Amino acid sequence: MQQLGHTRSHSARNYLLQTPDTFVRAPLPGMERATAIVHIGPAAGASFTQYTAEFEAGGVLGPAAAQRFIYVLDGELNIDGQRLGPGGYYYSPGGNAVTATQPSRAAVIEKLCQMNPNAAPPAQFIGSESAVTPMLLGGDPWLEVRTLMPADPSYDFAVNTMTYQPGATLPMVEIHVMEHGLLMLEGGGIYRLGDDWHPVTAGDFIWMGPYCPQWFGALGKTPAKYLIYKDWNRHPLDRANESSNR
Repeated sequence: MQQLGHTRSHSARNYLLQTPDTFVRAPLPGMERATAIVHIGPAAGASFTQYTAEFEAGGVLGPAAAQRFIYVLDGELNIDGQRLGPGGYYYSPGGNAVTATQPSRAAVIEKLCQMNPNAAPPAQFIGSESAVTPMLLGGDPWLEVRTLMPADPSYDFAVNTMTYQPGATLPMVEIHVMEHGLLMLEGGGIYRLGDDWHPVTAGDFIWMGPYCPQWFGALGKTPAKYLIYKDWNRHPLDRANESSNR
């Protein structure tokens, strides 16, 4: 409950921190017995949309015209006859429909595809985070990365999970052309965003625009983990040309 209008949420020119006390729920077109918390979209300057879909048993998320990535947070989803539990994920270049077999939540990322003329069209796939071999970021045994999208030029974005042991940090302040959508899954810590420092915890969402200075350090007695999106595999001029043609 908010106290006299106080919140950790913060909106700046090139980043957004959205905390659960400020979440607003509303159904999106094609949803039945389901609702969405839209975290970020083009209205705020992002080139993608990310939302949390909350389903009743039997709830439906209809098809989408854009490519879609879904990561199951809890419950179970039925996608093309395959059932995905927590940590299961699915990518479709055409945004196929999804049905919940029980009360469920999922992180959903949707983006208009920037096709690569020198690569095959992106292909649908399904996976489980637990089956992905972790990599150590910069060789740090306290910071694991699991890559959920293929490292293939057909795909114009990446989705990873990153797990920090208590006290682990990013090795540098990053400033780059890519933008991020980040959902805190477990634990917490401190995030530098621009020139500001924010405590973050499980359930928080962060959008980082291009060239936003960013850094994270995990605090507490349990690991911190987040799901993170980034655009990649395309030349920066591709985005400029796409924007000018809208």
